[in-house]
Amino acid sequence: MTEIEVAGEMLPIRESLLREVEVAWERLASPGTWWTGAERLAIAAEARRAGDCGLCRERRAALSPYTVAGAHDSTSELPPAAIEAIHRIVTDAGRITERWILSLVEGAEMPALEETEYVEIIGVIAVLTGLDKLHQGLGLPPRELPAPVPGEPSRQRPAGAKRNLAYVATLAPEDVGPDDPNPYPVHGDKNIHRGVSLVPQEVFNFFDLDVELYMKDHEIRDFEHDFRAISHAQIELIAGRTSALNGCYY
Repeated sequence: MTEIEVAGEMLPIRESLLREVEVAWERLASPGTWWTGAERLAIAAEARRAGDCGLCRERRAALSPYTVAGAHDSTSELPPAAIEAIHRIVTDAGRITERWILSLVEGAEMPALEETEYVEIIGVIAVLTGLDKLHQGLGLPPRELPAPVPGEPSRQRPAGAKRNLAYVATLAPEDVGPDDPNPYPVHGDKNIHRGVSLVPQEVFNFFDLDVELYMKDHEIRDFEHDFRAISHAQIELIAGRTSALNGCYY
């Protein structure tokens, strides 16, 4: 255990959690698979702004978000399809449809967003949400976004990825190629692990942090032991309530 200052008081915190938090911030700022470090930070900044977007408020209040047109409140230089994706994922993810995703990646209403780029956006937002909610839970303000790490994305799409599980293509464990990052031996291969597997590094990015914020896959079902300062039952009560508030149907 080490300590962190919260509201002028030093509180204990696991060193493994602090380590993965720092790793997560470094990865957010570094070149990904399809976006540069600067672009990934722009995605993170846009995700933080989305909650104050007037168009998103109108859409959330509407019976269907697809009946409300307009422009998002944004100062970003990201492509319009990326801004649309970020705002919808942050503010109204529960009503995202396959048709809407296809409209983005096929360029039906604006220049197309690559399916791989869309999946990496999800990964960036998921990690940022975990980091920001940790700060919020500790009573701390959001951490300032770091400086971008220079470099180019690898732009490697897994050859074995198929659209047979979700609205986007995913990579089954048996289809992982020799040059693909393989997160499954580390984190498991359930559907939740396959969600962003079209960009395998994003599986690592999210679950490396997730297992420290929550528990490792094998620990979740080990009811003989408690791995955190609170019990399994307390953890699942919090997780269940959070899922209900966020409209999570997994």
